[in-house]
Amino acid sequence: MGHQVIIFDFSLIRGLWETRVKKNKERQRKEKERLEKSSLEKIKQEWNFILECRKKGIPQSKYLKNGFVDTDKKILDTYGKTPQLQKRHVLSDEANKERNKFIFQLSGEQWMDFPDSLKEQIYLKEWHVYNTLIQTIPAYIALFQDLRVLDLSKNQINHLPVEIGCLKNLKVLNVSFNNLKSVPPELGDCENLEKLDLSGNMEITELPFELSNLKQVTVVDVSANKFHSIPICVLRMSNLQWLDVSSNNLKDLPEDIDRLDQLQTLLLQKNKLTYLPRALVNMPKLSLLVVSGDDLVEIPTAICESTTGLKFVSLKDSPVETIVCEDTEEIIESEREREQFEKEFMKAYIEDLKERGMC
Repeated sequence: MGHQVIIFDFSLIRGLWETRVKKNKERQRKEKERLEKSSLEKIKQEWNFILECRKKGIPQSKYLKNGFVDTDKKILDTYGKTPQLQKRHVLSDEANKERNKFIFQLSGEQWMDFPDSLKEQIYLKEWHVYNTLIQTIPAYIALFQDLRVLDLSKNQINHLPVEIGCLKNLKVLNVSFNNLKSVPPELGDCENLEKLDLSGNMEITELPFELSNLKQVTVVDVSANKFHSIPICVLRMSNLQWLDVSSNNLKDLPEDIDRLDQLQTLLLQKNKLTYLPRALVNMPKLSLLVVSGDDLVEIPTAICESTTGLKFVSLKDSPVETIVCEDTEEIIESEREREQFEKEFMKAYIEDLKERGMC
């Protein structure tokens, strides 16, 4: 028999979670201060220092002064590492340098465009760009044939270039919390894509049918947009395991949703659903279903009493107070921030369910 986990007030739990995080950080800070002042901690530091000196063959006379341990780190630096440790360190550094050569990282609001030098580094395998004012992805991205990860979250990007379809080896595309209103059909040519995150763009209403070609995708996140229904192309992603369509305008679910027979997690909270189709019971691997119970008037008994191990979570989400503000951009930014926070909250909540063996 399945388990039904009902949360009556989403905002209350969110507040408790925030309070718990703050208390935990404060407790960690006080514990750190206590340990720093503790004589036991000082003895521990001295003993660890002595062990490190012995490993490096440093004689006692170098770290003892008048019978007391002198924890001067310059002693360790002067003597360096033993040949074996030094070799390991050098190999580790070389491995990191080699790996970092293929990763491009950029952040900060001082950036409004990609640097010109980027177009010369077509060997890159990952782009990680976030919290910038960049609005456009350059067309020369088509040259980056080895690109595996394209993480462009929390920028000002307003469209995806058609050249993105040239990235045949791309596995992860994250363009969450930007200003996208649509997605080009050419994205369907990224045949090796495994994770697609379009969340938090606030304005996307549909996805092109060509995305049906993405047969390797296991994770799709289109939360915090304006979808009125689950896109047809998503229903044809045969390997899909995680689907987040929360914070949209869904009024119903397709009756053939059970064609997603590999789906394990379905997040539907903060929509306008009034009923759930019985087809959900026919999804053999579905283990977590999250909805907002405010508008639901019909839930098939089979969902709550499923023998497949389905965990049904009904969140009662308190109405959000209307923000009276003349500046529309300020309202949108406030919504984005709230959605970002709630995504982090839900992530932590689901992880907590997993740790307790409830998911």
